[in-house]
Amino acid sequence: DQLLRPAEVFQRAIKDALCYVNKNPDSLITFGIEPTFPSTQLGYIKLGKGSKCPNCENEVCNVEAFKEKPNTKTAAEYLEAGQYCWNSGMFVWKAKTILNQIYKNLPQAEIPLKKIQADWGTANREQTLTDYFPKLPKISIDFAVMEKADNVHAIRLDCEWIDMGSFSALADIIKADANGNIIVAGASELLDCKNSVVATEDDDHLIACIGLDNITIVHTPDATLVCPSDETERLKELLELIKSHDGEEFL
Repeated sequence: DQLLRPAEVFQRAIKDALCYVNKNPDSLITFGIEPTFPSTQLGYIKLGKGSKCPNCENEVCNVEAFKEKPNTKTAAEYLEAGQYCWNSGMFVWKAKTILNQIYKNLPQAEIPLKKIQADWGTANREQTLTDYFPKLPKISIDFAVMEKADNVHAIRLDCEWIDMGSFSALADIIKADANGNIIVAGASELLDCKNSVVATEDDDHLIACIGLDNITIVHTPDATLVCPSDETERLKELLELIKSHDGEEFL
């Protein structure tokens, strides 16, 4: 769910990360995006000293800390400091290394993962996944491992990076109409609408709007989202609310 341009910058970074991990198999590599503005919607990585790896074009930096989404003042300080990058959430590592780190830092995941591993190539695989996958802790890899591990490094990505995890990101890749509306729909009619997002997966469903300003509408076959565009970051809250009301069939 990320758009990186030009692709060659990312491809080179991946090659360098693979090269580094092959030479340093205990290392965990992530990618830091050079920030272009003080975003409060993204996590940050604090980078330390960088060094050159043989056969690599990019420097590989020590990761000093992972930082959660900051407030406006802190984000501006990060940008000015120059040693903070956006956390891309992309990683390169050896499977054995990350499993050992998970077992060390998240021990309650060891038994389910080892059971799934043991049955992966057998007729029991699907049943084992059904039984044991729900037993894995619901936690991001950042919290579970990356913030606790010692041998974490990063490669800076100096390229255009668009996090497609929000509907507002559509404005970065789709040209707006004369009124600033972003439309991703087979059939739509907008009357006196501006600065709004209209998206649907159903080409046979007409979305018709009157007098909207800064509103996001997203339609799927089983659910429709309508909210102010500057409230879309609260989607996770809404999903939790739907789940609490036994609406998992719509998620």
